[in-house]
Amino acid sequence: MPTPQRTFVPAAGHDWLLPLYDPFVKLMGGESAHRQLIGQAQIQPGQRILEIGCGTGSLTILVKTLHPAVEVVGLDPDQKALARARRKVERQGVSLQLDRGFSDKLPYPDRSYDRVLSAFMFHHLNSDEKKNTLDEIRRVLKPGGSLHLLDFGGGHGHSGGTEDAILTLMREAGFPESTKVGRRWMIVGRLAYYHAR
Repeated sequence: MPTPQRTFVPAAGHDWLLPLYDPFVKLMGGESAHRQLIGQAQIQPGQRILEIGCGTGSLTILVKTLHPAVEVVGLDPDQKALARARRKVERQGVSLQLDRGFSDKLPYPDRSYDRVLSAFMFHHLNSDEKKNTLDEIRRVLKPGGSLHLLDFGGGHGHSGGTEDAILTLMREAGFPESTKVGRRWMIVGRLAYYHAR
């Protein structure tokens, strides 16, 4: 019996907007927001880094560019976004892995990553997917590993949830040390940075 197709929200909201996604994110200050998230993660040489919801690969590539001595994996359900990410990886000449999959069913062994990063993805998930995603992240993190998440801080029509609600979900998923570590504003709304271990 064939596996049923899962639906997901593409990075730009609609497939036809995908070519505009990278220029839009850059215009909105996305690279600066990504750099802040990477700095928060305190990545060390030799670590294994996973980005969930990597989309067109901008954050994944930036991690590898800034930290060439780490292993970087990006995961996304959108084949079209991953194809764009693969072209960008080739142009940049970096070595990293891009996989197709869903954040609530990570195709990786237990305790296999030192850091999990996510940017502008969490608000796309429904309540059950958020809970299952956090459970999966906790499963694949090594002891002492941590999650670093950047998303909309609530309001402005985004369904990311309030900042307190996200922290509560993190704690319920077994991340007792869950904190909001910063905020910043972009034209599209307020962003919040989270750290969980």
